[in-house]
Amino acid sequence: MTAYVDATTAPMKNTGAIKLYNEADFAGMRAASQITAACLDALAELIKPGVTTQEIDDFVVEFGRKHNAIPATLNYRGFTKSCCTSINHVVCHGIPNEKPLREGEIVNVDVTYVLDGWHGDSSRMYAVGAIKRAAERLIEVTYKSLELGIEAVKPGNHTGDIGHAIQTYAEAERCSVVREFCGHGVGKLFHDAPNILHYGRPGEGVELRPGMIFTIEPMINLGRPAVKVLSDGWTAVTRDRSLTAQFEHSVGVTETGCEIFTSSPAGYTLPPYA
Repeated sequence: MTAYVDATTAPMKNTGAIKLYNEADFAGMRAASQITAACLDALAELIKPGVTTQEIDDFVVEFGRKHNAIPATLNYRGFTKSCCTSINHVVCHGIPNEKPLREGEIVNVDVTYVLDGWHGDSSRMYAVGAIKRAAERLIEVTYKSLELGIEAVKPGNHTGDIGHAIQTYAEAERCSVVREFCGHGVGKLFHDAPNILHYGRPGEGVELRPGMIFTIEPMINLGRPAVKVLSDGWTAVTRDRSLTAQFEHSVGVTETGCEIFTSSPAGYTLPPYA
């Protein structure tokens, strides 16, 4: 049976219990998440052919410094960078480096800032110059999958409703859903209960209650769903080297639906971002 606990008295670790946050906690999540979203907005001008993913990482560090926020991934479980940059067939956890981006590539940038202890976690797709229609369509399907998952977030629904909404749409569009990675509880902890699967059946999983905070971050492939992790221990790629895309928001369950903490301040949705 699922246990729900008051976040203000819960231990600062993942015990498997679902933390329920109050309005002051939601305010803390808003502040951290909007710094993350503003950084992702600002990256739209930086990301272009010839720019390295290390330059993206440097930008994330400096943007956080200007806003008194710390990148959560830096030194997290041995990860040495301040964001993840996942290009083309890299599903997630790509490590920034000195290799320049090339015309026609697509890249996901995943940023989490910590502000006053709160983690604002979000990722977004970017087009590097002009991209092929297949890549453009994959990005569109992935973003719509996220939107449909968020629409399923309301009290009384279950985590399975989120996954079902994503899976049925993505598969109807002849794409596949990655199973090995999922969304997660977030707040004062970077990764907490519950896991948010991006596939599933209606009515299954954890019941959604007001005060829950978690990420939804579907990874959608043009080819088969299988992935593998490279020898660096972080970089996950599609086994068939097909293109993959991801969008991520941090959301909170309200009395009537949900709040998206990481919405773009500039109103950006899909690339190219004007």
